[in-house]
Amino acid sequence: MNTATTQSMMANSDHRLGFFARAEAWLDARGKGAWIAAMVLGLIFFWPIGLALLAYMIWSKRMFKSSCKTMTRTRHIGQSSGNSAFDAYKQETLRRLEEEQDNFQAFLKRLRDAKDKAEFDQFMNDRANMSKTDAVGDAPA
Repeated sequence: MNTATTQSMMANSDHRLGFFARAEAWLDARGKGAWIAAMVLGLIFFWPIGLALLAYMIWSKRMFKSSCKTMTRTRHIGQSSGNSAFDAYKQETLRRLEEEQDNFQAFLKRLRDAKDKAEFDQFMNDRANMSKTDAVGDAPA
């Protein structure tokens, strides 16, 4: 094989991968229902395609998670709506929610730390009381 033939084959395989990547993105944008519809249509028209889609959906965990929605949702978070007032409001709201989440996480950490300290203090008190009881019981009469 010469280099021109090799390059031509590589370009064709890149083009095919591009098609599959575009098809996957198109189905992801439409959600789990589009994947299921594609699988059912694949089973009706040519069963190996439907079976292959089912295997891919299971392997990529698209069947059991809401990964399609999550991927679409995260894709749209950073996009502008075209309305600057709404975009500013959205940014401020997202910033405030992140700040509230950080504050809540810090509160939960302080709560866990306080509970751990109380449990440790109780353990040390019980241990000290047991030592005193043992010392009183072992003392000569």
